[in-house]
Amino acid sequence: MSILRPFLSRIIHQGRLTVVAPDGSREEFGQPAAGFPDVTIRFTSRRGMRRIVLDPRLGAAEAFMDGEMELAEGDIMDLIGLIRMNTPWDRGARLHDKTWLGRRAEWAKTRIGSINRQRRSRANVRHHYDIGNDLYRLFLDADMQYSCAYWSRPGMTLDEAQVAKKAHIAAKLALAPGQRVLDIGCGWGGMAITLAKLEEIEVLGITLSEQQLALARERAEAAGVADRVTFELIDYRNLAVREAGRFDRIVSVGMFEHVGAPNFETFFRACANLMSADGVMLLHTIGRFGRPGSTDAFTRKYIFPGGYIPALSETLAASEKSRLIVTDVETWRLHYALTLRQWYARTLAHEAEITRMMGERFFRMWSFYLAGATSAFESGGMGNYQIQFARSRHALPLTRDYLADAEREFGARGV
Repeated sequence: MSILRPFLSRIIHQGRLTVVAPDGSREEFGQPAAGFPDVTIRFTSRRGMRRIVLDPRLGAAEAFMDGEMELAEGDIMDLIGLIRMNTPWDRGARLHDKTWLGRRAEWAKTRIGSINRQRRSRANVRHHYDIGNDLYRLFLDADMQYSCAYWSRPGMTLDEAQVAKKAHIAAKLALAPGQRVLDIGCGWGGMAITLAKLEEIEVLGITLSEQQLALARERAEAAGVADRVTFELIDYRNLAVREAGRFDRIVSVGMFEHVGAPNFETFFRACANLMSADGVMLLHTIGRFGRPGSTDAFTRKYIFPGGYIPALSETLAASEKSRLIVTDVETWRLHYALTLRQWYARTLAHEAEITRMMGERFFRMWSFYLAGATSAFESGGMGNYQIQFARSRHALPLTRDYLADAEREFGARGV
């Protein structure tokens, strides 16, 4: 009996997982079932097996990254998906890979690690976003939208779904000529440029990534909107001091996950201070379906240091302190899973290029990250929330009819 049997026998019931030890001995877990993959993993060292026993999530990632665990049947998406499918969050299942004390330790590490003061915030951003624009070009859409797309109809391409996402968000901003708009966490500038093309407005995009900043400025020039779209390397906290009350609209897509729970109230206070008296804000963020939790060790160490996925309850409670009125909440349940599968497929298709650029260990890490994230949205407790806030109860129309009308108009323009 291998050292993995006690753990795997509790988890794998549907679908078949075959484990091949370094000495060639084999064990099987589960049984074939419709919709569940059959996966075979082969260990090249006993250390790889011990890593998983000590910390299943981080251990499996590092064993895979270091070539101590190989996929002989299926790929890493199949392996992680098989485990998650056997422990679906919707049905109250858990991996049980941590004791109560271990879960409390993870919670403490997450809270301490996400006390993101400005210097640490800059370092966290450099860790993930300043690793080369060329990498992101390989697996993102043409507009380089590194956030959940909106799959509003069957058969959409990734590019079409990202256009639909931008139109959906633009509609919720209730744009009008002459407005000044702030994009917090602007990435490579796609959202800011799109908004300026859809309406005669001024947009300021802010980021902490030097590589994103440089490319965003180039793209604004190329799009012919640099006179109305500017980008700046600045922390939202500093901007709130400098430009209080200057923005009619705020949009923030995929940035709130980097704020850290200890700073949630600070973030919303800054946003409230930046908004005009009739200001409106659209926050697009990954969120937990259940109660507050912690960030797993693999993500903290390799992917998003300082990051934390908030529960909806935490997000709304923090916003209430700044008297921001929640005017609309929308839950996207499976849209990110569809997006991530596209990114994963594109990553695999560019394996040779990514390996040349970043090394084989990085490629394995990145594919593990995308596979794990996909399973979290398909079977785990993750989704997306779009939350619309207003400073005044009079800032928006009485009904939601304006959203559909604007979205149809913006979507038809395909910007």
